[in-house]
Amino acid sequence: MKKNISLILTAIMVLAFASCGTDVKKDTTSDNVLKVGMECNYAPYNWSQTDDSNGAVPIKNVANMYTNGYDVQVAKKIAESMGKEIEIYSYEWDSLIPAVQSGKLDMIIAGMSPTDERKEKIDFSDLYYVSNLVAITKNDSLKGVKSIADLSGKKIAAQSGTSHLDALEGQTKAVVSELSDFSTMLVALDAGTIDGYIAEEPTAMAVCTEGSSYTYVPFVNNETGFTIPVEDSSIAVGVKKGSELKDKINGYLKTFDEEAQRNLMIEMVEIAPVDE
Repeated sequence: MKKNISLILTAIMVLAFASCGTDVKKDTTSDNVLKVGMECNYAPYNWSQTDDSNGAVPIKNVANMYTNGYDVQVAKKIAESMGKEIEIYSYEWDSLIPAVQSGKLDMIIAGMSPTDERKEKIDFSDLYYVSNLVAITKNDSLKGVKSIADLSGKKIAAQSGTSHLDALEGQTKAVVSELSDFSTMLVALDAGTIDGYIAEEPTAMAVCTEGSSYTYVPFVNNETGFTIPVEDSSIAVGVKKGSELKDKINGYLKTFDEEAQRNLMIEMVEIAPVDE
């Protein structure tokens, strides 16, 4: 998927607002626009596509590409609740938090868990989805694995800079690979260089469709799976420290209950693209 990131125009806009003495606690963009960052490469939370079907939104910094997914639809709902429009930007994972800190983005809506480490850098909204961590595999590479204890000696990957990686390294005796993103992990799985990789269950549902060669081990957090606080198995919206947007986002999320979250996720899993 195309992820060519060009932030020249964004930087110019940020500098212009800075020169006017904009209060850092207020929206960093115009009153009518919210700038939202995500990878656009983490189905069913977010992905890239070539048209605006199923309510997709243009990727502002990637020509002729659109993004859709659970995060995208939640972003649209949040913006609508504030009477604003959204601009979605494709960012590498490790660049998302610095972009919010610097004011280049107003929000991160990217399947990001509000871990203690991240809370030291940015603020987070209330949760907008809670999931289990599972292991995606192929061709019975993890046959017989029922709990994370059974991963001992298995070649398992997790994404760099995530709580998934921390849990894998700290709680298993797997042979751990740290890879940059989920597309790279899927390529490694296809090549047989890993036996599986750690993902949120909705991601696994999108990859392991009926008729594919992919399956997943359905670990249950704090039981057969990883022992993790709820914050590490959930996602929240990230904003700059002290941003007034946090309360506004939470105002909307109070209306977005667990049933609505689950129904939206099922809808997004059904239309999410599957890498071949």
